[in-house]
Amino acid sequence: MNKNPGILGKKIGMTQIFDEKGEVLRCTVVQAGCVVIGKRTVEKDGYSAIIVGLGERKEKHTPKPLLGAYKKTQQTPKRIVRELRLSPEEAAKYEVGQKVGVDQVFTVGQFVDAQGKTRGRGFTGVVRRWNFAGAVSTHGTHEYRRHGGSIGTNMTPGRTLPGLKMPGQYGNETVSALNLKVARIIPEEDLVLIEGGIPGPDGSIVLVRGAVKKKNAGVPAAAK
Repeated sequence: MNKNPGILGKKIGMTQIFDEKGEVLRCTVVQAGCVVIGKRTVEKDGYSAIIVGLGERKEKHTPKPLLGAYKKTQQTPKRIVRELRLSPEEAAKYEVGQKVGVDQVFTVGQFVDAQGKTRGRGFTGVVRRWNFAGAVSTHGTHEYRRHGGSIGTNMTPGRTLPGLKMPGQYGNETVSALNLKVARIIPEEDLVLIEGGIPGPDGSIVLVRGAVKKKNAGVPAAAK
């Protein structure tokens, strides 16, 4: 489980910048600005975490029990809410109502993991979903040019094996891109530029945290 510090933000789009060598870096722009709206403690909940919210939500569109919870913490309703598991020491650095700044969490050159939901493509066939070549278009082929072909076996085992590539729902699933590098941080605009692509269309919600498979990747350089 990833317990490194991170942010909840919105994917703005793609851009390119130049590094000190003059080389082009293709980057994804993420708009942060999430606010801590609650905390979990080991004494009360059995684990430590912070609850962050992004974007404002009208009170008339908020359920009353949820609205009461916001008023108890003196916070305005948020459109997107996520819970970030952190170590007790890291969670103690945040207070309810505090804005999570990108310069407090990340540093340039740090490796991060970005998680988002891919663009939904609906029910698709095997050619688009799995890049099947399709059947031949000659020798009497009729109405089978984009079919998947045989899906089962004969008497042994006499059934369709699980995990077979077939038509079905394509996209609209949570995907993580690991070990991406932070290219630039613009704290006054709550922007972080990350090298490479991040799953999801423009305007989608993404979760960016310190890389879980890189040593010391979750700790900013200033804190090492």
